Amino acid sequence: MKYYSTNHNTQPVTLEEAVTTGLAPDRGLYMPEQIKQLPESFFQNIQDMTFRQIACCVAENLFGEDIDHDDLQNIVCDTLSFDCPVVNISENIWSLELFHGPTLAFKDVGARFMARTLAYFANKDIRRKKETDGENGRSRNVNVLVATSGDTGSAVANGFLNVDGVHVFVLYPKGKVSPIQECQFTTLGHNITALEVDGTFDDCQSLVKEAFADNELNEALRLTSANSINVARFLPQSFYYFNAYAKMKEKELADNLVICVPSGNFGNITAGLLAQRMGLPVKRFIAANNANDVFLQYLKTGVYTPRPSIMTVANAMDVGAPSNFARIIDIFNNSHDEICKTISGCAYSDDEITHAITECYKSYGYILDPHGACGWLALHENLTRGEVGVFLETAHPAKFKNIVERYIGSKVAMPKRLEAFTHGEKQSIQMTAIFADLKHYLLNNAK
Repeated sequence: MKYYSTNHNTQPVTLEEAVTTGLAPDRGLYMPEQIKQLPESFFQNIQDMTFRQIACCVAENLFGEDIDHDDLQNIVCDTLSFDCPVVNISENIWSLELFHGPTLAFKDVGARFMARTLAYFANKDIRRKKETDGENGRSRNVNVLVATSGDTGSAVANGFLNVDGVHVFVLYPKGKVSPIQECQFTTLGHNITALEVDGTFDDCQSLVKEAFADNELNEALRLTSANSINVARFLPQSFYYFNAYAKMKEKELADNLVICVPSGNFGNITAGLLAQRMGLPVKRFIAANNANDVFLQYLKTGVYTPRPSIMTVANAMDVGAPSNFARIIDIFNNSHDEICKTISGCAYSDDEITHAITECYKSYGYILDPHGACGWLALHENLTRGEVGVFLETAHPAKFKNIVERYIGSKVAMPKRLEAFTHGEKQSIQMTAIFADLKHYLLNNAK
């Protein structure tokens, strides 16, 4: 399978090249040249399959041409050591709980899959060099740059922790992630370096993109990204959507399925759209935003106008220039009408989000995190007669303990593996939002 750039100004590349470089030379995002349909038999029997079995079939459809079958199965099974249940909230609204991975956030699957895929290709590279250069043949470390507004950093850092030949640099906005999220990637050490940027998430993301576009930096270092920029990070998130459909089909509730995705950088909903292109019978999608409603404004006007991000209680969605908008445009051939037929949008203020946390707990006893609250509220307001809605509950509410407890008036139990992060010592490097400073640091500290 070849991967092309959404900017269409460079030659298509292999999966290995797309994964190990992250961003295309023309600064576009890579997309697979073909989205192959899954067979009808897969959907007929999907309700009888485990999450791992479903993911192995989808992975084979996406990556089977480029990764050996047994290796791909091992990557998937190593990635998925947990299940993601659906929980009924009210008569026609369900939560798909994606927070049962190591860092209690939905990005665990994409991060772990990418870490293992990158290691697979790195080992192939080492073998090639040994074949051409003998035992002295060596491969340079891969340096992973990742911008985070919270959960991406923790998922990537823990997914890549102690992976040989890979060093991760996590760029995060100072004072704009929750304390628990911060400790999940600043206390690890080893091959994980946290760069605390004096700016916003958009500044962090811009720094990463500038690094990929800088010739001197790329000649000196092997750079790639673990943001949803990278195809090996965002494509495996399609597993979730097939899993949601399977669980709802088992309950005989999948005929008019609406999936609501709390959306920030739009990688997760893009994976859902590709799942639909592979044949997944989803009626429609809802993209739920916080006050950073750039996508909703696009749906209303047909004009995409990125702007500086606004800090909100749903911080992982504080994105004013979502990278994956380019992929959505590409999937629908730049047709605003076609996008609007498949995706609707909602946006909620902090007051609306926190009120939803209170109301859902008071009425149904279910504890939402601020991002899931956007998803629940969107379904609560927008489902039509006969539709069944599933929203993606993207992170454990304990990751936002102070906010959630304030609005439910009760304690949120802290999972032991989450609490363990709070006992580590913070290790971070202060960084400005000026690219020259990041470049100087990487040239002197990356290998």
